[in-house]
Amino acid sequence: MRLYSWNINGWRAARRKGLGQWVAETQPDVLCLQECKVDPKTLPREQVDLPGYTSDWAVAERAGYSGVATFFRKPRPLLARGLGQEVWDREGRVLVHDCGDFDLYNVYFPNGKKDAHRLQYKLDFYAAFLTRLQERWAEGRPSIFCGDVNTAHQPIDLARPRENQKISGFLPEERAWLDRFAQAGWIDSFRRLHPQEVVYSWWSQRTGARERNVGWRLDYIWVHESLWSRVQGAGIATEVQGSDHCPVWLELG
Repeated sequence: MRLYSWNINGWRAARRKGLGQWVAETQPDVLCLQECKVDPKTLPREQVDLPGYTSDWAVAERAGYSGVATFFRKPRPLLARGLGQEVWDREGRVLVHDCGDFDLYNVYFPNGKKDAHRLQYKLDFYAAFLTRLQERWAEGRPSIFCGDVNTAHQPIDLARPRENQKISGFLPEERAWLDRFAQAGWIDSFRRLHPQEVVYSWWSQRTGARERNVGWRLDYIWVHESLWSRVQGAGIATEVQGSDHCPVWLELG
């Protein structure tokens, strides 16, 4: 199974920039999209569908904000939209599907740069999400989660770590939450397979950062350790344009 995860920074914009063609050429088995910024019910059917795929969407209450969508070549049962708490679910950040022997979470984690309130919201979301994963594991359900985590974990994961130590996205308290996921049994698939590779998945659009490769690795696919033997590859598709993020992928046997 080839899984792709991509923050597309707007469904309409991504469609205009060739999302459909890229999907047709790449043919992922599963495609998890974040920051869709649209309610599919407001669009004509032909502007929502990707040929050959079924989809589920989680939509934010606020129009044009957040939102995730998961597309499958082989339909999978939807387990949940959200975490079951309005404080998180009103922002349309989580979809959960049953993929046979594991749960798949498509997640758009909050950004904490706006102010102290949003930073705390982000940290609280990390806590609630990890609790949910651990509860499901205690019930015998391992998981894979993917998406825009909105934090670079280690200095290797951004171009200018020293300059960004006090910026949300690389704060010690944010990075510590990614440590907690690792300590609880989830593996950062790309970094496990490519321990020294310097590659990013997001670049600011305001400074020509992509051309200069001054970026951050904010997009991850985390695999529970009980599933690790199935992992056959993981990567970051930096060549794919169409968003300020690029796709990340995982190959499962």
